[in-house]
Amino acid sequence: MGSLQVKAKEEGLTAINYYDDDPPESLDQPQHPVLKKTIDQLNEYFDGKRKTFDIPLILKGTNFQQKVWKQLQQIPYGQKITYSELATRLGDPQKARAVAGANGLNPIPIIIPCHRVIGADNKLTGYSGGIERKQFLLQLEGALLL
Repeated sequence: MGSLQVKAKEEGLTAINYYDDDPPESLDQPQHPVLKKTIDQLNEYFDGKRKTFDIPLILKGTNFQQKVWKQLQQIPYGQKITYSELATRLGDPQKARAVAGANGLNPIPIIIPCHRVIGADNKLTGYSGGIERKQFLLQLEGALLL
């Protein structure tokens, strides 16, 4: 998976970024309650002990992006849907490309599980952390067989 950098403000988590090596800046604030809770819950997730997260989130984006990110949080652990299914859930099956664009701008991957959205042909497409990480996360959740 590489390294993860988590960012937060007092009110909630603002971002998770992937890095192949160590993040360019270390936040080293384990006493920050949101960061500590996020790190603890991510460790539990990767250990197979957590299927949902209860971390306060701060999301900045357009109304459409906010709707997409909210809908992503409704996809259960271990399941996957297509971009067109997600667009249909949002009320317009013709907006699959717009949904894919908003999905790609998700600032808090893993916790907002954009990795659970796949192409119409059941292929792994588009993931800000790279297809290998998307595959890893889906395999971790049992949604993708080797």
